[in-house]
Amino acid sequence: MTSLTGDDVVMLWTVRGAPHLYRRADVGAVAVAVEPFSDADAGKRIYDATKPLKAAGIGIVAALDEVAARMREIVRTPTVKGEVSGRLAEVMPEPYLRHCRPCDAIHLYEMPFRLAAVRAGLELRLDTSPPVLERIRGFRPAAAPGDRFELIPAYLRLLGPATPKHVADYLDAPVKEIKARWPGDAVEVSVDGETRWLLAADEAALTSAEVSTTRLLGPFDLFLQAKDRATLVPDAARAKELWPVLGRPGAVLADGELAGTWRPRKSGRSFTVAVQPWRKLPGSTRDAVVAEAERLAAYRGVPLAGVDFAA
Repeated sequence: MTSLTGDDVVMLWTVRGAPHLYRRADVGAVAVAVEPFSDADAGKRIYDATKPLKAAGIGIVAALDEVAARMREIVRTPTVKGEVSGRLAEVMPEPYLRHCRPCDAIHLYEMPFRLAAVRAGLELRLDTSPPVLERIRGFRPAAAPGDRFELIPAYLRLLGPATPKHVADYLDAPVKEIKARWPGDAVEVSVDGETRWLLAADEAALTSAEVSTTRLLGPFDLFLQAKDRATLVPDAARAKELWPVLGRPGAVLADGELAGTWRPRKSGRSFTVAVQPWRKLPGSTRDAVVAEAERLAAYRGVPLAGVDFAA
């Protein structure tokens, strides 16, 4: 198995302030694609940090640019996040700052900190905890993101059919901003009686797809991030099991349907996969789950002790 290195990929705080891996060659286009659509959009993305900035008459996009400029000045060499945060607190005025109870210290609000990092041309060094920020080599935002990196078409392509609200909820953006930028090549389809959209180029694939694959999806696999959860899991109790507030399990995907949950169990060098099926799984599906568990164990570098299927 070939391991990716920092020469191949770059980790950035982007959509919803979460860390994502990108091809290093695509950084310029990604930086433009993840910029807020407007001041109103930027305000929604930074949550509670918006209120003090607005009260001080500071535009939200302008605030992100100011934070980015200060971060760029601070991070001249690889710097731990805590040090960057502490030094920002010394140079930023009050509307940008909050009191952190767990630390009993004054910090920059978290979301402006994260969303400004890309604007500052900063990446997260791979495999560091706490995170280490460093300058992106040769960073230069592209003039435009190009079709491949546009966020709204990307959602429709990867998680559609969807509505503007689904996309807005995923991006933490106002629905109005999403509707104003809705792709012209999106076509209407009906899902359980609701009008949704997908890209015209994907319509044929949607109607002709036949799925006969079994996979163990990770807790934060993209398939599980769609905002139409009731489509994936109509049963409310099962949805609560799959998406708890803390400690999410993975999901068993069998023939295009979610068929249960799974969790890893490790004790010393003993590795077991515990599966909670939502229906009776045929022998072929159980065999496929075991094969997936073996792949997972091999990736983790431990022998598989077994797969525990709950009754």
